[in-house]
Amino acid sequence: MQPMRIHHGIVAPLDRANVDTDQIIPKQFLKRIERTGYGPFLFNDWRYDATGRPRPDFLLNRHPYTKASILIAGRNFGCGSSREHAAWALTNFGILVVIAPSFADIFHQNAANNGLLTVALPEEKVNELLARAAAHPGLELTVNVETLTVTDDRGWSASFPLDPFRQHCLLNGLDQIGITLQHESAIAAYEAKPKPY
Repeated sequence: MQPMRIHHGIVAPLDRANVDTDQIIPKQFLKRIERTGYGPFLFNDWRYDATGRPRPDFLLNRHPYTKASILIAGRNFGCGSSREHAAWALTNFGILVVIAPSFADIFHQNAANNGLLTVALPEEKVNELLARAAAHPGLELTVNVETLTVTDDRGWSASFPLDPFRQHCLLNGLDQIGITLQHESAIAAYEAKPKPY
């Protein structure tokens, strides 16, 4: 994973609650075994019509949101099945931060394991952001993982909670393999010891 200390990007306001993982990445795209290549299929059924043409009214098909790296959504984002592909699809598209009032537990964990920051803010703060983003298309936010703050250049700010271990992993670009490799010398020393059998 790439370390994330301060992320600055365009906001896409997706004012929908209970966005489930089948909406984020539909089941027909789960046959791939790689972690890459899912970006074009993000929100497939909302982004494209039955013939595969982009729907001009869907947010991520319109400028400037095609370049968004921060998604704002309603409560219970990432509910539904446990597919890790949902986090892959978001990051492959370029979304590195999702802000919502709440997240499904498994999605929240999958996001953390894949360098996708989930920022839980009170619903009134999320609604303020949705309104600001709707009023100012192309609104940009700065998300600071060190200070645990979200700000815009118009004077709006909020603080968010983050588990210290998750914060450490994001700041240092550590996924589960990276965490294990921090103890590589101890693992090698253990494996080099004579076996008792």
